[in-house]
Amino acid sequence: MSTSTKQNRTERLVARVSTRDKETIERAAEMEGRSLAAFAVEHLLAKAREVIEERSVIRLNEEESRRFVEILNAPPRKPTKDMLDALKLYRETVTER
Repeated sequence: MSTSTKQNRTERLVARVSTRDKETIERAAEMEGRSLAAFAVEHLLAKAREVIEERSVIRLNEEESRRFVEILNAPPRKPTKDMLDALKLYRETVTER
């Protein structure tokens, strides 16, 4: 049972699609033995979770991981003029922290 069926469903989601797209989605829903709404919600949630996972987790290969650790362990560089200018501007313009 999906999470959405355990929760109180109070929100609506509406989308305009072409006749061809609707027929395709209805056919797929029928093949899974589900209503159009149940099919759409379940597949939308699955895709949403996949996108969130892809964009929330950074995966590094061995070389990228090694380089990342090297950079983290390296001593800090001296600030550039642009960095110092940005800090000065920040201190002049930001009043709340």
